[in-house]
Amino acid sequence: MSIQSVLAPQTWPFPASDLPQSACLVGGCVRDALLNRHTAYLDLDFVLPKAAVETARRVSESCNAGFVLLDAERDIARVVFPDATADFALQVGDSLEEDLQRRDYTINAIAYHPFSDTVVDPLMGQQDLDAGVLRMIAAKNLEEDPLRLLRAYRQAAQLGFTIEPQTQANIRQLTPQLKGIAAERIKVELSYLLSDSKATPWVHQLWQDGLLSTSFPHASSTSLAFLPAIDQAASLLQKEVPDLATAFHQELNERAQGKEAAQRTLLSTTKWVSLLSDNPTQAEITLKQMKFSRGEIHVITRVLNGWPRLKQLLQQEHCRRVDQFYLFQDADTTFPAVVMVTLAVELMQQSLRGAETPSCLPALKPWIAEYLNPLSALAHPQPLLSGSALMKSLHLSPGPEVGHLLSQLTLAQAEGSITTSEEALALAQTLVSSTPSTAENG
Repeated sequence: MSIQSVLAPQTWPFPASDLPQSACLVGGCVRDALLNRHTAYLDLDFVLPKAAVETARRVSESCNAGFVLLDAERDIARVVFPDATADFALQVGDSLEEDLQRRDYTINAIAYHPFSDTVVDPLMGQQDLDAGVLRMIAAKNLEEDPLRLLRAYRQAAQLGFTIEPQTQANIRQLTPQLKGIAAERIKVELSYLLSDSKATPWVHQLWQDGLLSTSFPHASSTSLAFLPAIDQAASLLQKEVPDLATAFHQELNERAQGKEAAQRTLLSTTKWVSLLSDNPTQAEITLKQMKFSRGEIHVITRVLNGWPRLKQLLQQEHCRRVDQFYLFQDADTTFPAVVMVTLAVELMQQSLRGAETPSCLPALKPWIAEYLNPLSALAHPQPLLSGSALMKSLHLSPGPEVGHLLSQLTLAQAEGSITTSEEALALAQTLVSSTPSTAENG
């Protein structure tokens, strides 16, 4: 398939007549077209010698599409369509060739002029595409935007390329420059790597080359061993308990779309534990510094708190129902991830012992069955009495005592000592009579 058939104006979500004849496609869309890589979501990057934002606004208005001003000073804007985005940027320098010279890697410095069906490749990027090599254009280009250092590993992982040795050496030397990059931008680049199991070796390479030392100082060879183990555990659970494994690929953020959605699944979010301290408090500090959302922090810290508890309970000959109840309640919807990490730890240890089958899997299955049972009083307790019914029946005033009483009833229900609303009310009366101050006088 030719680049013309992939990037021809007929494939765009807007008419070519909205663009000046001088517009060129550049960057990843050209690279991917030359590699015959296709995605469901079209991502176009145009460079124009003038009026880039004005052109983007005209396209947006003519197609009734979303318009985002990305950088007013550098004249960059984005138009958002249902299944595509188109970025419009002002050409840097006096010519297209000069613009390409200022980019990061040769494979990203290839342009395509759609109106004449011409490929512009002054840096021989197509040769590096054929060789499967990521080669820098100049060290100063990487230094201008140090995020390009991380991008090398992400793109090498995505494309199955290697990084040219001199390029990798320069990246190592420029690593201190990452201190000046916004945490959010670093997080996005790492998210791409963690959302793809094929990228795991490159995450380890990032750590070896020192690119994680500032953002994730607690990452280590031991913690990074979690990554392949988590992938292996997820695969094993998919085979053994597919109903549980469906949770791994559910999106944590319903508003996320396209690439962002893949980075916000339970599985990809759980993988961040490989870069963090195993101390949940310290991990939370790092996550906040790296601008993680409250939802992401909630998931990751619950997993870090949950899996050591589950591992400990699995080792007990007789596990109390109350301990099971509290683990389910504390883990909540992250329980599948807690199971996955617990199994990953076992897989890491078994590889050291030379064992083939994780010994904890049979012990995990009753827990998993309990969680998958929507009627389980342990994993998904349904209140036998509501707070309002409790206050009405026992003449209680609103307050924290009612919440405490409901918690005691839920625990009794989980232990199996009460199973009906009548039994719950009787127990509540007994509890209230032992603490008469909770009831209203008269």
